[in-house]
Order: sequence, then C-alpha cells, then structure tokens
Amino acid sequence: MLGSGAYRIGSSVEFDWCGVQALNTIRKEGWRSVMINYNPETVSIDYDMCDRLYFDELTFERVMDIIEMELPHGVIVSTGGQIPNNLAMRLDAQNVPILGTAARDIDNAEFSQMLTNNGINQPEWSALTSMEDIDIKAWGEYK
Repeated sequence: MLGSGAYRIGSSVEFDWCGVQALNTIRKEGWRSVMINYNPETVSIDYDMCDRLYFDELTFERVMDIIEMELPHGVIVSTGGQIPNNLAMRLDAQNVPILGTAARDIDNAEFSQMLTNNGINQPEWSALTSMEDIDIKAWGEYK
C-alpha cells in the first residue's frame, strides 16, 4: 500500500484515513500488509498499523525496490492521493498488480482533462515555477 507521502494541506488527514481503513480491511481479511509512506504526521505509519512499514520516499525506483523484495499480491495506490496515483501507470507498465481502481482509470480521472474532454468551462491552469512567472500571472505586464 502506498501512503500519501510528505505532509501537504489537504493530503494528509483524508488520505491517511483512507489508508488506515484499507490496512484494517487487509488485516481483517487475513492478508499481510506492507505500507510505504514517509509522512511522520500520519497514523498509517504507526508501528502496529501494518505488518511491515517502509518509512521511505514514494518514488518509482524506491517503490519498485520494495516490491521486488516483498513480492506482494498487489499494490493499492488509490487511497494515498496524487503521489501514488502518479505512479500507477508506471507500475502497471511493469506488470505490478494494482488492486482496486485500474491504473488506466486513475490516469483517465484527471479532473481538468475530464472537464476539457466534456466541453465544461474551467479556470485557466498554469504551472508557475519562478517568482517572475508568478508576478506576470498575478499582475500581467502592468508591473
């Protein structure tokens, strides 16, 4: 199971609750659980929540290393939020079994793209990577 990663507003409590519920269900079904997460603010990393905890980064390379060592029945990505969701297609391409929502459905559920595909108006989205970008977006060329 992939957790929510580093603390971000809106991606800790909600996704941690989902992760903990999934871990509890795994335990009730008699399966062994492995959690990969590096968020010290979450309950899902408590020592008694899962059988094995990797307090490690949620990168494709690290997750694949752990998968190769643990040989899980499958991986749950859909309870952890954007970070694990972004790994779904790459994991699927490596034939890692994704439990729950299929990788292609996670990828297709990108909200902004769904709106665009259905002709629904939405605010313009921008990636702002510098203070200059922010100034131009906020103030235009008037500054």
